[in-house]
Amino acid sequence: MSTTPPTTALKKTPLHARHRAHGARMVEFGGWDMPVEYSGIVDEHLAVRTKVGLFDVSHMGQVELAGDDALAAVQWMSCNDASRLAVGQIQYSALTTAEGTFVDDILVYRMAEQHFMLVVNAGNIMKDHAWIVASATERGGDVSIVNASSRYALIAVQGPAAEQALQTLTAIELPSINYYWFATGEVAGVRVTVSRTGYTGEDGFEIFVPPAQAEKVWNALLEAGQPFGIKPCGLGARDTLRLEASMRLCGSDMDEKTSVVEAGLSWIVGWKKEGFQGAETLRAQKAGGLERRLVGFEMRDRAIARHGHLVMAGVDSDTQVGVVTSGTQTPFLKKAIGLAMVPVALSAPGTPLTIDIRGRRVGAEVVPEPFYKRSKPA
Repeated sequence: MSTTPPTTALKKTPLHARHRAHGARMVEFGGWDMPVEYSGIVDEHLAVRTKVGLFDVSHMGQVELAGDDALAAVQWMSCNDASRLAVGQIQYSALTTAEGTFVDDILVYRMAEQHFMLVVNAGNIMKDHAWIVASATERGGDVSIVNASSRYALIAVQGPAAEQALQTLTAIELPSINYYWFATGEVAGVRVTVSRTGYTGEDGFEIFVPPAQAEKVWNALLEAGQPFGIKPCGLGARDTLRLEASMRLCGSDMDEKTSVVEAGLSWIVGWKKEGFQGAETLRAQKAGGLERRLVGFEMRDRAIARHGHLVMAGVDSDTQVGVVTSGTQTPFLKKAIGLAMVPVALSAPGTPLTIDIRGRRVGAEVVPEPFYKRSKPA
């Protein structure tokens, strides 16, 4: 977690006082004062993997685009093919530079035929909004762009029992919401948007709530979830859960120096759609011009690799070839795992690596991703 100079006032979500009053340990993240843990990262991680967890993710941002040329604007500035979205459907995508690298990774919601909502990362809200406006202005056309972040609080309910717990508070038929789709209705008597999305590798939902009603919905979810073992969770468990599921973290695993293909996310590129920012570079990399890529690894010796640790080729090597972008000891899999950027020649599963952990050379091995994949009901 980064630190913020004392002169910088941290932003607070609508649930901030609730977290403070109930003993959450708070940290700075992306300019926000956020709960990193309630009962402990391991306890919260396991609750999400086996039961259900509740997260305040209101620090995430929302930018809305509307107008006759809204789709064209989204198509130009993002790499996935938003024309394939039906109204009510969501897509994982990225805002890309002219070099095919990340401005940010995003979720694209198609609210109406020519109305889109982009969910962006907390620390990038102002930057992304300015970049989206500049990109749309450069392209031209009829599109209005609004930073709508202040209109929403965002609560995530994640885990095998998420649907059962949430269903007790809503008339929305949750089983009818497919993965990466959304619906509108009421939760605990509050008008909301419910999406079947998340950042944990489990089934679950993210609920867009009017900020003034966030605490009412949060409290109702905690109460309704008690029979299912619900626990409030912080950013610490969110990070270990997402890494266990091989989900990338913008700013750590990818940034403006990392292309979408290098990040191992070729599947979020709309290869058949016409021009978008970075298309030529990404197509060249896909055709065989890739020099490095992000891989998953497991430690073979007893140690935990962390962001920034150097990666060496082979066994007991002194030749630096890459860097660890994320690493942890996973509470559920009980393995030390991570992601690292390495040359393509060293990216095949089974390839041995050596990681320098504070001067100690420790063995690791490239493994297939994802590290964890939930079992779906038969």
